[in-house]
This record gives sequence, structure tokens and C-alpha cells, in this order.
Amino acid sequence: MLMAEESHITFRNITKTFPGVLALRNINLEIKHGQIHALLGENGAGKSTLMNILYGLYHQDSGEIFLDGEKYALNTPKNATAHGIGMIHQHFMLIPNFTILENIMLGQTSPKPPKLEKDYFRKEILKVSAKFGIEVDLDLLVEEVSVGMQQKVEILKALYKGAKLLILDEPTSVLTPQESQELFKMLHDLNNKGTTIIFISHKLNEVMQISDTISVLRDGEVVATLPKSQTSQEELSRLMVGRNVNNKYDKASEPIGEEIFRIDNISLHDPHNKGRFLLKDISIQISKGEIVGIAGVDQNGQEELAEIICALRAATFGNLYMCRHDVTNSTTRQLIELGLSFIPSDRRNQGLVMDFSIAENTILETHYQKPFTRGFSLQPQVISDYAEMIVKEYDVRTPSINVPVKNLSGGNQQKVIIGRELSRNTRFLLVMQPTMGLDVGAIEFVHQRLLKARQGGMAILMISTDLEEVRKLSDRILVMYEGKIIGQADSTTSIEKIGMMMAGFFQ
Repeated sequence: MLMAEESHITFRNITKTFPGVLALRNINLEIKHGQIHALLGENGAGKSTLMNILYGLYHQDSGEIFLDGEKYALNTPKNATAHGIGMIHQHFMLIPNFTILENIMLGQTSPKPPKLEKDYFRKEILKVSAKFGIEVDLDLLVEEVSVGMQQKVEILKALYKGAKLLILDEPTSVLTPQESQELFKMLHDLNNKGTTIIFISHKLNEVMQISDTISVLRDGEVVATLPKSQTSQEELSRLMVGRNVNNKYDKASEPIGEEIFRIDNISLHDPHNKGRFLLKDISIQISKGEIVGIAGVDQNGQEELAEIICALRAATFGNLYMCRHDVTNSTTRQLIELGLSFIPSDRRNQGLVMDFSIAENTILETHYQKPFTRGFSLQPQVISDYAEMIVKEYDVRTPSINVPVKNLSGGNQQKVIIGRELSRNTRFLLVMQPTMGLDVGAIEFVHQRLLKARQGGMAILMISTDLEEVRKLSDRILVMYEGKIIGQADSTTSIEKIGMMMAGFFQ
């Protein structure tokens, strides 16, 4: 039997480049058997890229991988599964209208082809379920169960396929605080039964809670590997960004000014089921100089509400008011000209044109305005200077402003959007997941910019699934569940109480 101190996976001099970006530089890392090993770092630091190489979704340009001391050359997803490596992706790979049983057995070889032999698979899956203590109802459709249960299904699926090493990529990003704690308990139970776990995260508190060993990646390099018992959140912050980070903000108390934006009894029918509401009687008032935060688990109506506010979708009922104007039927351009800025959660499809350069993306919504355009002609030098300013101010890691934005990491793409939206004369800012994929230093920077904008009189509606972020920045917190505002809190309200509301328990 393998001892806990023996190496499970060893990376030697792993290097990986993408066009214009060095993603990994001579990575040397050892993952030991029977440990929970956390990879900590910003989105773009290389942690997900390294694990995607291990799982076979990417291939290294140079370097070697060793599995249990033997060279592991053929890194493909099929071979990874055959060697007991399972990966739980940030966005689940489940088919919503299949049952849990069908999702787990998908792709497996039937003992009596061409028959599916569901009863055989059911018995085998239940054996694995009992062994690892993961209780699921195999007959429920995936779309009928909570996000936390879907994650359990993904883990059970990997274990059924024989995973001895589990990779979890940002596993708590879609969970309530309570579901996160349930996940941690499950991971500890799996670990106690011999499963090695690699936990990818940028959240310091989670890494300190769950891991035995922590490796910090920055700019494609491993800058430190430490036992959890010999480090702290403060030291990990310094390692991630190379300097001290202030995680506590002095949020100056400012008098609330005039109303800037009002959402008045907004409701939205489900286009596929007219008897169901995606949003129901949403009313919110955002005034000059305040940040109103909306907390909630993802996919509880936040995206639809944001689309209605930005005129990307029409509400079934209700009205919108901005700066005392009824803007219910306004266009997005009209709202922007009134002073709206929007930082979307889906940066690739809503925030950026991926084939455009960084410079072109910085003027997407204002390209027709002066000084970017004179007459009918764009002004290249003005645009270049503006883009260079944003790249410098927001620390966008890029060799050039002319690089296509698709070549940047997710975190750097987010910085381009944030820089663009905060560099305009904005009166009302709608921001969704403002720091998704950013390192702690960049998070501190963005948070301070939002607080500065608040202090300058901007009205801000912030929608985030990061409860700590909502509590730190918001003057008022509204909790959203199944398309309704079901409660209100503030920064002094406990995480447990807000978490209960996020799970649908009314106060």
C-alpha cells in the first residue's frame, strides 16, 4: 500500500505557451498521495492550465509528468481516466434533461451491448455511492436538483470511473456558504478514504480551511509550496501578488444623495413556460453615493435582471427609471448616453469582442463619440493612448494593446472591461462579478476603485455570488432567490444568516 508521503504526481519543468502569452514557465511540483493539495493563484497564474495538461485537455510544450514514479507521456482525458485521474470542472459537464443515473453511465461500456443494462449500472453506482457516503437519487433529472447536488453527481461520476485523484477547479464558485461547507466535509471524507485531491482556488480562507499543502502560482511559475500549518492568509496574499495586501477597507460613511436608478415591480415570464416567472415583483432603488449589493447563488434571476436593466431584454411587467427619466423602453445606447456603465459576468460573450484587439475593445460602446472619432474617421493615436492608459492603470498583463483580447487570460480580460467601464463619466454602474478571476491584489484595487466611485457620487448596483465581496462593499444587501428579493441585510449580518436566505429560507 502506498504511503501518504510518496509522490502521486510529479511535474518537471512543464512549460506551456499560447499565442502571445507564456502560461507556464518551468513548473516543478509534487503532489503526494493522500493529501489535499491546494493550487492558489489568480486566473491566469497557470493553475487551471497545469491541471488541464495533467487531465489531457492541453499538452505541454516541454517538460515531463510522472505518475507514481513512472513517466506519464500519453496525457489524454481517456488515459487520465484509465489512470484514476478525475477532473470536476468549474462549469459542470452534465446533461440537464438526463437523469443522474443516465449522466453517470454516459460513455460507459455496457456488459451486454447493445443493451444499456440500466439495472447493472444502478447497482454498481450505488456500491460506489455507499462506499464513499455520497447519497443521490439516481432517478431525478439533473435540472431538478440543486447546484450543490449537481456537484456531488460530478464527483460520484468521477469516483465511479475509478478516480484515485480528484481535481476540483474553483468548486465553490456556484455554491452557498452552507453548500461549500458540505463540500469540504465530503472532500475530507474522501481524503480519509485514500483519495488524493487537488483543490484549485483563489480564495484564501477556503484554501486555509481545506488543504494540507498549498502551492502558490504567480505569472506561470510556482513561487512557493508550504504546509498549511506553516503559513497564513497574510503570507499567502504576499506570495500571490508580491506585496502586502489590505483586505480590510475603511469604507467612509457618505450621505446618500438623490435617486439615480429605480427598478419598479419588474416581472419576467419564462419564455418557455408562461405560467412561470423568472423574475417576480422586483423593486430596488439605488441612490447617488451608495452601493447596493445583490447576493444569491448563481442562476436565481440575476442575469435576467441585469439584461432588463441594460435593455438587452424586455420585462413582462414593471418600469425602470434613470435620473428621473422613464427608461423602460430605452435602447442600450440611450442608457449609456444617460450615464450607464455595465460590467457583465459573461465577459467573453457580453463584455468583449474576442477577435478585436485590446485597444478596439476599450472603445466598444463609445467608438462613435469624440475624441475617438472625428467626423467619420476613427482617431488611431487617441484610441492607442486611451488603451495604454487603461492597460497601465488596471495592470492588464499583455505584450501589446494590439494583441487580440482572446489571447489574454480570463482575469486580464476582466481587467480590460473594468478599466473601460470605470474610465467613463458614469452616473449608474451595474456590475456583475466584478473580481471574478482576479488575484487578491487586483481584487483590492478594483474594490478600492468601486469605493472611490461611490465616494464620488456614483450609484452602484453590484450583483455577486462572492458573499464576502458583497458584505465588504455594500451599504445595503438584498438577497435574491428564485427570481425574488426575499430579504435585506447589511455588512453586520452574519454569513450564516445571509446563506440561509440564499438557500431560500425566509427570515
